[in-house]
Amino acid sequence: MTSPSPLSPPETLDSTVTSADGTTIAYSAWGAGEPIVIIDGATAYRATTPENAATAELLADEFLVINYDRRGRGGSGDTPPYAVEREFEDLAAILEHVGGGRAATVFGWSSGGNLALNAAQAGVPIARLAVFEANAVVDDDRPPLPADYVQRAEDAVAAGRPGDAVALFLSAAVGLPDEMIAELRQDPKEWPPLEAIGPTIAYDGRQVGDAMSGRPLRSDLWNRVDVPVLVMHGRDTWPFLAAAARAIAEHLPTATLKPVPGENHSTSPEVLAAALRQLATEGA
Repeated sequence: MTSPSPLSPPETLDSTVTSADGTTIAYSAWGAGEPIVIIDGATAYRATTPENAATAELLADEFLVINYDRRGRGGSGDTPPYAVEREFEDLAAILEHVGGGRAATVFGWSSGGNLALNAAQAGVPIARLAVFEANAVVDDDRPPLPADYVQRAEDAVAAGRPGDAVALFLSAAVGLPDEMIAELRQDPKEWPPLEAIGPTIAYDGRQVGDAMSGRPLRSDLWNRVDVPVLVMHGRDTWPFLAAAARAIAEHLPTATLKPVPGENHSTSPEVLAAALRQLATEGA
């Protein structure tokens, strides 16, 4: 008598959709059922976030899980000029053409959470939202994002220096010391992929807007978001990110705050999959 073989991972579908402005958006999909869409944050895309695929495989028994490359990264194209609305259209194309227009759960990592909230504010049809440590600086826990951050990133790219845009992100947004950034720029394996997505650094800056200004969130920010929102942060993350999650949850009338196991701006696929499964089946 032979022992049963372990379950095989669900099959992955890799394909593309065309956004409203003609840009090709590449995605991977797993499973079938009600859609769950995963949106990456700054600098990230499918090839750099294997935890997204691991999360999808845990959910594919019940859901259609979709992870796409945001414009300008990985397998997706880009069409200038950039506007935040173009990324809302990208998400809408994914929801319509991959998700079949069904009620979807949308999850965003970091500034991908800001994008998800912005898209819901703009009327993209989203049934429920989840964000993990969406970007906000609402007090003096850390320096705010410089007021000219987006302009400096765009100027660097326009001058043919996308690496400088990445360095600005690592310094002003992430908070890495200059010597660490200088060392990273000399790394022949790590730096070229970062430099390649340098033109998209300002995209996340525009999605974040003034949420990292060091001031309380504006009263009209996300004031039209009326779907359930699950706001997560790692229990052992940096204090300002936990403070940001609390501020966002307090700001949104339909939000639920959920500290989960995790630190340093991340959590595990097992934790994330369980939280998304509960949200998609029971609501926040």
